[in-house]
Amino acid sequence: MSDRLSRRAFARRMASASCALLVGERDARLAGYALVEFRRNSRLARLFSIARAPDAPAGLGGALLVACEEEARRRGCAAMRLEAREDNDRALRLYERAGYAFFARVADYYEDGAAALRMEKRLAP
Repeated sequence: MSDRLSRRAFARRMASASCALLVGERDARLAGYALVEFRRNSRLARLFSIARAPDAPAGLGGALLVACEEEARRRGCAAMRLEAREDNDRALRLYERAGYAFFARVADYYEDGAAALRMEKRLAP
């Protein structure tokens, strides 16, 4: 089982005006991406998906996260939320170092039954 986005769902979100796709490149190749959702009349942004290639340079995930936060601020968002697998220690460390705080646990969130931790970071005073 997988928690990956289907091609159709990814394409639909990429084409939506309520989403922003940010990419990182290495040697003119895609090295990673982040997809952020914005809702009308909401000051909350949601990091929907972030991924990097196994051979991507160190720090790319953090750089993509910062770029997402900058885009959210540019769009007037006061906070960014995200979900991460409870067992994804690497991602959780990245988010905690970036200032995200845990606020909820969602059991059976992923297709394989894994739980998700919900986190949030304030972007504006």
